[in-house]
Amino acid sequence: MKRRGIIPYDIRLTEKAQENRKKETPAEEKLWAILRNKQFGGYKFIRQKPIKCFILDFYCSKLLLGIEVDGSSHKDKKEYDDQRSSILDQIGIKVIRFYNSEIENNIEGVKSKLLKDINQRQSFINKTGHRILLAS
Repeated sequence: MKRRGIIPYDIRLTEKAQENRKKETPAEEKLWAILRNKQFGGYKFIRQKPIKCFILDFYCSKLLLGIEVDGSSHKDKKEYDDQRSSILDQIGIKVIRFYNSEIENNIEGVKSKLLKDINQRQSFINKTGHRILLAS
């Protein structure tokens, strides 16, 4: 079993994460209304979590699961987003993505997909005992 511990992050991102919390997008606000206070499946999510050199829009430490809410500008950043997800995956964090338009226009579909992803992730963690892989 891999060790679980504190995930290293660039301390300079703390201030940026705080700023991001103050200026969330309408889609982030809508999704946060569903995730906050352990309302969704009983899992605790936090907003704007610094991890390594990134800031995840939402993060659940129990599931090692990040959620990113992407605007239209991310359509041109697929390679960057894929690299970012790969780096996080290397330390055990799975990232799922939703576009603003999905959240704004099909919140029930988003909730359904998110519940499916959460159940798969919990099953994976239960089977493998998967934990954060800390750099030595």
